[in-house]
Amino acid sequence: MSKPRLRWLALLAGVLTALSVTATPASASTTPYVHGNQTVPVYSYANAVRESVWVQTGLDNDHDGVGDKVAVDLVRPREAAADRLKVPVVMEASPYYACCGRGNESELKGYDPSGTISKEPLYYDNYFVPRGYAFVAVDLPGTNRSTGCEDVGGREEVLGAEAVIDWLNGRAKAVHADGTPAVATTWTNGKVGMIGKSWDGSVANGVAATGVDGLKTIVPISSISSWYDYERFNGVLRSPSYPFFLNQAVTGRPDADCAAVLDSLNIDSDDATGNFNAFWASRDFRPDASKVRASVFVVHGINDTNVTTSQFALWWSRLRVPKKIWLSQMSHVDPFDIRRADWVDTLHRWFDFYLQGLPNGIDRAPRASLETAPGTWTDQPSWPAADARPVRVPLGDGVLNPRTPGGSTTWTDNPGLTEEQAVADPNATISGRVAFLSAPLTKPVRISGIPHATLRVRADRPTTELTARLVDYGTASRINYLGPGEGITTLGTQSCWGSSTPADDACYLDTAEDVVTSDHAVLTRGWQDAAHHVSLRFRTPLRPGTWYSIDVPMEATDQTVATGHVLGLILQQSDEDYSSPDPSGATVRLDLRGSSLTLPLTGRAGLPPAAAAPTVTTAPPAFAPRRPHGPLLP
Repeated sequence: MSKPRLRWLALLAGVLTALSVTATPASASTTPYVHGNQTVPVYSYANAVRESVWVQTGLDNDHDGVGDKVAVDLVRPREAAADRLKVPVVMEASPYYACCGRGNESELKGYDPSGTISKEPLYYDNYFVPRGYAFVAVDLPGTNRSTGCEDVGGREEVLGAEAVIDWLNGRAKAVHADGTPAVATTWTNGKVGMIGKSWDGSVANGVAATGVDGLKTIVPISSISSWYDYERFNGVLRSPSYPFFLNQAVTGRPDADCAAVLDSLNIDSDDATGNFNAFWASRDFRPDASKVRASVFVVHGINDTNVTTSQFALWWSRLRVPKKIWLSQMSHVDPFDIRRADWVDTLHRWFDFYLQGLPNGIDRAPRASLETAPGTWTDQPSWPAADARPVRVPLGDGVLNPRTPGGSTTWTDNPGLTEEQAVADPNATISGRVAFLSAPLTKPVRISGIPHATLRVRADRPTTELTARLVDYGTASRINYLGPGEGITTLGTQSCWGSSTPADDACYLDTAEDVVTSDHAVLTRGWQDAAHHVSLRFRTPLRPGTWYSIDVPMEATDQTVATGHVLGLILQQSDEDYSSPDPSGATVRLDLRGSSLTLPLTGRAGLPPAAAAPTVTTAPPAFAPRRPHGPLLP
């Protein structure tokens, strides 16, 4: 071989070596907390550095002439800093650290006499700091020790949390309580993973949608992607003055200091019309999903009646980054309280891969994990199911998929009708509802995605709320997601997840799934203000006596209805269990031939033809179901 060719090969080998060094993940030779392809607990949690700093956000939404600052309480391994090893960061930004607490036990932040953090809620610091991570807990603007005003999903909230990531990467300034500069780049490599349940995870969604450099992954649990869809159901108010209520629940600022923000929350949110406007557009993260550069690990309860399932589904479908999803049968429950050991292990591997660069294979694992029955989890390659397709189901006289379609039915609004009354005994005549039943299923039917009802209606009022429920009639063991624990019961035993100090222990009460045997269950729900049938941006009042085709989208679901069970569609108008409608007393006539139910069904499944409605009876529930009427705290 010629010398020039040898020199060229040597040069190429040198380049490849340099590249491999650059891309090589953390290893035991350079990082003592790595063993094989995982981080291990080698650092002292008791001796960790605990700091409280205030990051400048560059905003001033309380208009006091002083830049707003967000309080950041952090715990990081002292030994890593002494060895000049820069560690990644697990971060949770929350409005709840002083008012309401985090986790099943509602833990709050705690401070020592000097005002430095001594207790962080949840187990993230206890578990991850000994494994070579820092944990950062951020008070959202206007909450706990942060200045500014809490604008409930708005610019101040999102950019306040983003400023912390900028600080961790040397792009923003911070100070200690005594005013001395606080510098993060001496101890962190700037790689950040955000995590949080509900409002906290919603902030992670919003920050990811900015495309901020340094945010490598987010783990939104039961989280919001559109605040309009959280506080409105397609034009129907969930609760009056909802943004103001949320501000008041978490803020630590006097109203007078935040008058402009409170006025906006009350006025610009526009309860009077329920319209989607600029206020809500600024709190809608979905259009900016294309800006997301971080990987995303979504976790949600498929029966969540607080942060409903369209929040994850319409976000998930737009993401074009590495992503993973867990869907439980719960309502608004953290996975730590469902399958604790599996969750902590999976979260550990996820952070090790995306923050430490350890090739542990989680990127090649099945993308979706679904709880298909109480305590039964199935891994699947994607969500929704890859073979799910929309199947149009016509409506007949009390039946789904009739042998003889056509006809009409009429009902008048009954605002006092509860969900339990509406779905009970579907063969009976109950004021304020109409029911449609399938024939008993001849084989299991899996519904995977977002169902919707298309209703051709004629009303005698300019508007009314239209409510649709999909119900599984048939006896089965089910998660009691409408029970007091939203699907879990809290036990008297404890398990520990990480290291502890006298001020901050890593032990938490164990939980178990709350399972009941019932003869029916609501699978999903949907709501639509009829006057918003053209657009959510404006109202188009109905002309009495005129026919309209109105779509009622339901919440995303993934459920299998068993052989022999009956699938039911229940329609009503006002739904005071879940929303705050303005009942109009409308009488609605439904044209059955022009109406249908569309189901995302897997495989070649469909509903059998029905000549007449089967006889279905229901027993009263053994418990008083929660009524998830707002206002709720996300």
